[in-house]
Amino acid sequence: MTRTEVRPQHRPGLALGVLAGALALDVSGLGVLNAALPSVGTHFGLDDTTLQWVMIAYAVTFAGFLLVGGRLADVFGRRRVFELGVALFALAALAGALAPDTAVLLGARAAQGIGAALSGPAALALLTEVFPPGPARNRALSVYAAVGAASFSGGVLLGGVLTQFLGWRSVLWFSVVLGLAVLAVTRAGLPHGVGRGGRLDLPGAISGTLGLTLLVVGASSSGAVAWSALCAAVAFLVLFVVREHRTADPVLPLGLFRISSVRAASLAAFLQYMGSVGMLFFAPLYLQGMLDYSPLESGLALVPMSLAVFLTANYATGHLLARHAPYRLMAVGLVLIGGGTALWLSTPHHGSYVLHVLPGLVVSGIGQGLNFPSMTSAGLTGVEPDRHAVAGAVNVVAQQIGASVGVAVMVLVAATSDDQLTGYHLAYLAATIACAIGALAIATVRRP
Repeated sequence: MTRTEVRPQHRPGLALGVLAGALALDVSGLGVLNAALPSVGTHFGLDDTTLQWVMIAYAVTFAGFLLVGGRLADVFGRRRVFELGVALFALAALAGALAPDTAVLLGARAAQGIGAALSGPAALALLTEVFPPGPARNRALSVYAAVGAASFSGGVLLGGVLTQFLGWRSVLWFSVVLGLAVLAVTRAGLPHGVGRGGRLDLPGAISGTLGLTLLVVGASSSGAVAWSALCAAVAFLVLFVVREHRTADPVLPLGLFRISSVRAASLAAFLQYMGSVGMLFFAPLYLQGMLDYSPLESGLALVPMSLAVFLTANYATGHLLARHAPYRLMAVGLVLIGGGTALWLSTPHHGSYVLHVLPGLVVSGIGQGLNFPSMTSAGLTGVEPDRHAVAGAVNVVAQQIGASVGVAVMVLVAATSDDQLTGYHLAYLAATIACAIGALAIATVRRP
């Protein structure tokens, strides 16, 4: 078995810029088309049921192929798989920008998700190669996480601006340009390494990918389709677990979950994305439907959350990680995310942005800025370096399940009330309680 050989890295700043740029590309890929959906629907004549798949196609393949992406990076080399993922993402965005019909657009979005699933785990593993443990890594993780945590809401805003002034295709052209920019400096900024060897467990890869894919499809659908997809997902995931127990080269080494920091980080990732993406899901519905905001105005209204995330992660969390265990910061972060969501329990039909909306955005943003770098660091703590890519994939899978399954649960809770606003409040309450329970669980977890 050959371990990764890394050349000396003399430009860590450039490396961090490349990796953060790729993360922004992956995370914003889900939100950047959000504001453009009405224009896409009008252009192709799509109803709401079909239109939602412009978003879901990306999320499904992104979540479904993450474990495979992490394993490929560990076996065949992180930079090689990273470049492949970014290139596929950019090419798929180009296909989407030129799409003549709905089928091509949906296929392009699915291919973008696969590209993101390849580059994401490899990027996190490369970051641990470039920056040794200690203050340098803590600082790099803070910057990396600040970009990642702010990219979804930032993508929603950017998509609104580009769509309003340049049309919906410009959103995908932007992804092409950013992807090419990242590729142009990848070899100058990132270390070159060879894979540690081994083989790709094909049965495990197929069953795991199908299980995760069907899980997201089921959470994003309704009626018989949802139940059929969820039942099939459970069956494939059970097969996946059985296979991973028996094979010598698993796609996902199940021993990772015996590490308490990995379990805590996965829980924190799920709850952060349930709470934050849930807020971003309901925010346009409330701002546009009850406060009469335009799409652009509702996008601008979310900017304080992005700023709070970026400033907290970039200027505070790195210093705090040097003095406190990530468990403590994750617990505090989840309390703030839940607290910010709880502040929206007071939103009235004709509320004030400053009084009823802004405080929750800022408090939640600060919590995300604390939690994201901390859970990223904890997710790699105690993990062998040659498994960092797959450990990173586990954390991102937890994020995507929180963003899909968690938000789907919030939507189901909201639907239990005949009054729309009361339904929103019930969803906020559910997320608040989940974050509080998660914070308590992480605060009391037994340290390794």
